[in-house]
Amino acid sequence: MKEKNNIMFIMVAVLMATFMTSVETTIITTALPRIISQLDVLSMQSWVFATYLLTTALSTPIYGKLADRIGRKSIFLIGIIIFVVGSFFSGLSNQMIMLIFFIGLQGIGAGAIIPITFTIIADLFPYEKRTTMLALNNTAWGISALLGPLIGGYIVDQLSWHWVFFINIPLGILVFVIILFNYKEDKQVFVKKSIDYKGIIALSGLLITTLLLFQGLGETNLNKSVIWIMVFLLIEFAVLFVRIEKHANDPIIPLALFKNNIFTIQILTALLLSAIQIGFQTYFPMWLQAIYKASAAIAGLTVTPSPVLWLMSSFFVGFLMKKWAPKYISIALILIMVLFYLPLTFIESTVTQSIFYVISGITGASLGIIITMNTLISQRVVDQSHLGTASAMLTLGRTLGQTLATGIFGLTFNLTINHQLSNVKVINISMVNNYISSSHKSEHISLLNGVILSGLHNVFLIVLIILGVVLILNIMDKNAEPIK
Repeated sequence: MKEKNNIMFIMVAVLMATFMTSVETTIITTALPRIISQLDVLSMQSWVFATYLLTTALSTPIYGKLADRIGRKSIFLIGIIIFVVGSFFSGLSNQMIMLIFFIGLQGIGAGAIIPITFTIIADLFPYEKRTTMLALNNTAWGISALLGPLIGGYIVDQLSWHWVFFINIPLGILVFVIILFNYKEDKQVFVKKSIDYKGIIALSGLLITTLLLFQGLGETNLNKSVIWIMVFLLIEFAVLFVRIEKHANDPIIPLALFKNNIFTIQILTALLLSAIQIGFQTYFPMWLQAIYKASAAIAGLTVTPSPVLWLMSSFFVGFLMKKWAPKYISIALILIMVLFYLPLTFIESTVTQSIFYVISGITGASLGIIITMNTLISQRVVDQSHLGTASAMLTLGRTLGQTLATGIFGLTFNLTINHQLSNVKVINISMVNNYISSSHKSEHISLLNGVILSGLHNVFLIVLIILGVVLILNIMDKNAEPIK
């Protein structure tokens, strides 16, 4: 009985940890316009998401290697400590640079927490029960995506944006205590594996340089020679990374897996669709707060149909894959998404707000089916010995997709705003920063709406281009048979 109670407590801690780390991106979504307004730095808004996702993506494989050496419990507890410390100082931040730095620290903690929750579940439950527990863990993610915008909106409206970080502290402490006193790791000799330090450095350099390049292109006063230096470094890091991974004994990203056409398409599809996911989660609340002057809580509601329909639609994946080839299911859903995202490239402020709720739901239902299929197929087409690596690659691909997308969307938005302001002399960037928050009004409503709408239109034009690439990828998929 005591053992069952321990398992129950540990699962509660695992679900809380999953909720805590995954809710961070969705809860910030509704707080971001207020943060931009108070800190007066619209040009750096993409870094709030990018930094968290980047440090999470880069630290995840490192923690995985360390867990094999010194044990999962120790690494998990270290991750919790880092995440809580990052949350505390993020809440205390009064400058954007300071906030971005400590959000990055949060991501370093999340990089240990997220993958090890799955390992703990595998330790606690036999295979026949494991799938149910994993589904329950995914439900915690779904709930975080559902409640995050609501919680964030309420906190911003009733308290201040600083509290979206402070609420992690009691949750993190509780998870730490439960795992510390209840999770007993089996005594075993942990396998010592060499860590691909060169690959990690090259990958870090590649991603950081890419984000700096996108961020820099949005700055009007940046020297062109700096841009060319970053382009050169990006190419160098990309070449270096490929060369290192080809010869590494235990590569951070095994490039040999990408020789499989079907596997590659699954990873790229998940990566690109995750970019679209972060796009609407970031810019739908901003659209409603800036253009419709909706409260943070109401604006956050535009994101909530997505996780609800994501969870509901994922239950139908097995049935659909038995009836039709996955590629045709994906193609049909992508075309539907194109149809619904097209209006976002030209609609004006007079359009009813309900369109955002509909598009959010369509996106969630489509991604719930397609990304679930990506997971199942990517695991199916690789050798059993690479099953864990395939799953990790899909997770890493999704995180990298969101990381790079924040830079691309932020670049697009900032360039458009700067271009519009160069033609409209009556308003400036500081006025745009203030107006984006729902609590700020202005005598130049028409001009400000026009400038911000132009930026939003172009962001979703990029989304349409990404959907076009995903469509082409799935047309190229060689597997045209249902999976029985």
